[in-house]
Order: sequence, then C-alpha cells, then structure tokens
Amino acid sequence: MKKRKKQSFRKRQSEKKRDQPPGKLIYVGDEKNESVKIQVIDFNEEAFEEKEFTDPKDCFAYKEKSTNTWINVTGIHEPEILRQIGEHFGISSLVLEDIMNTNARPKVDDDKNYLFIILKMIDFDEEKQMITNEQVSLVLGSNYVISFQENEKDLFDKIRERLKLDTTRLRALGTDYLAYSIMDKIIDNYFFIIEKMGDFLEDMEEEVSENPRNDFIQRLNELKQSNIYLRKSVWPLREVINFLLRGESKQIKTETLPYFRDLYDHTVQVIDTVETYRDLLSDIMDVYLSSISLKMNEVMKVLTIISTIFIPLTFIVGVYGMNFKFMPELGWKEGYYLIWGIMIVIAMSMIIYFKRKKWF
Repeated sequence: MKKRKKQSFRKRQSEKKRDQPPGKLIYVGDEKNESVKIQVIDFNEEAFEEKEFTDPKDCFAYKEKSTNTWINVTGIHEPEILRQIGEHFGISSLVLEDIMNTNARPKVDDDKNYLFIILKMIDFDEEKQMITNEQVSLVLGSNYVISFQENEKDLFDKIRERLKLDTTRLRALGTDYLAYSIMDKIIDNYFFIIEKMGDFLEDMEEEVSENPRNDFIQRLNELKQSNIYLRKSVWPLREVINFLLRGESKQIKTETLPYFRDLYDHTVQVIDTVETYRDLLSDIMDVYLSSISLKMNEVMKVLTIISTIFIPLTFIVGVYGMNFKFMPELGWKEGYYLIWGIMIVIAMSMIIYFKRKKWF
C-alpha cells in the first residue's frame, strides 16, 4: 500500500531569523529559484495599460501618476527587490518583514499613507486531495494597490480581464474597490474549497456506516487539518473586514463600504460552514470509533461464546484423556459414542440457551 504524504500548512522558519532584529528582511517559506516578476496595470475610466517588469525601478514612476495602478509582485523571496519597492513607496521595514514571513496571521495595519492587509489564498489539489496555501499581502495607497504573492498561479485573472473592459465598475472606481475585488475573489474561493470538503465529508459519512477502508482515519485527519487551516485563515479575516467597515481609514471611501459589508457577510457564512464541518468531523470520528468498538465487541462475543461452549467439552475429554488404568467407563463398549452424545447435547443446549438470551 502506498504511503500517503503528510500534509503540513506551517512553513519552516529559518534559524537565521531567530536572533535577528525587527525589520530584518528574511524570507520564511518554501525554497524558490524563480526570478521575481512585477506586473503593472495602470488604468482609469478612459485608459488601460499593462506591462511586465523584472527591475522594480521600472514601476516607480507610477506612484506619481494621476491614474490608478495595480502592481502585482510575484515572488517574495528576494529581499533586495522588496527593499527597493518599500523605500520608494514608503513601506516600513516591519511591513516588509511581515510580507516575507509566509506564516503571518491575516491582519490589517493602518498607516497614514497606506493600508496593509495580509490574506491567505487557498486552493484545492484534486489529484492529491489536499489543500495548498499561499499568502497574499496588499498595500493600498491613495492611487495604487501593490499585491505580493508567493507563486505565479493565482485567482486574479478574472479581475485583469474585467479591467480591460472600459465599461466595468473596476475602471470607474478607485483602488479601494480594486482591493475589495481582490479580497472578494479570495473569499469566494473559500466557498469552492468548503464545497469540495463537503463532498468528501458526505462520502466519508456513507463509508463510515458501511465499511471504512484502512486509510480512513488518515484521510479523516487530513480533512481535520484542512478545516483547522481554513478556520485559522477565515476567523482573523472577519476582524480585518470589520476594521475596514468602521471607516476609520482614509484609504477606504464611503461609497465602497457597502461592498465591504457584503464581503463581511460572505466571511461570516464561510466561518459558519467551517464550524459546522468541525462538528461534523468530530461526529464522524466518534461514529468511526464506535463502529470499530462495536465490531471488536462482536468479535469478542463470538470468541467468548465459542470458548464457553468448548469449556465443558474440553473438561470431558480432559478427564478421559488422563489414561488411568482403572476408569470404569474405559471398558464400556459404547462409551466412545456415549461421550460424543453427551458433548453434542451440552453444546446444543448452550447454543439454544444463548439464542434465547439473544446473546447472538
């Protein structure tokens, strides 16, 4: 049987980071060899421009433009590139440190010049039947959004396609609506994940009541780990959106607040589903353990009944197997058949008695 690889959502933190001062840029995450890519989309209601760079200095000019700009940085493993972006856009070293730490908790920080938001973008690998995770960080300024992500694959292609249409709301509204759209896409993907998990839970419910496979408990534990990670990703997100809804940040305009209110409702709905799944997983585990215990009890009951039936029979054959010379029954011509008859009667009597007691 092929051994399943254990799923882990926590990425190992470098030993170098332990003794470093705050603000030291050290990447914490899976090892990367790819070069960092910088995609820039500059837009307003009348114009749209899309470019891709490898040198961060090429995107610096967009900070002073009157249009809206989305700068998407793919790859957060090169500290020098993030440092240059941070210096030009006025992003503090502590924020850059959080961007490079992929174990960071979802949160929001309000600086006088920008909003900093950390989110967890998750995906479901149907082939391996496991959740993959990626950290997405957003820096929202007055006329720009800078998004930082670990891998090239993302969920934002639909947003890019909508930006190309001059009639879309994304082009008409500002960067705060763009930040909302990115967050909305990430949260909507949570629904896809929980639907997939729900399908597996339904299958496991049927399986546990019929005949669970040998790897049932391992698959159940993997689903529990996935659900725990979902919970850790979504619960702090409610606090993030709640902060944005209070309207305390100058980066969020009043007309955008209703959209964040809808986003808050979606987050609560995901949280409710995740909590339901947590209870369901515990119930399935209890049913599984109860069924295993019941099967063991059935096996032990059968073995006990068999042992009980054979105890008197073993006693009889033991007595007549002592080979004493002067045992009266040894001389009987029909003694062998008589002992067999007695043993059969005893066994049948015990079986009838057990059936009347409904012990089997």
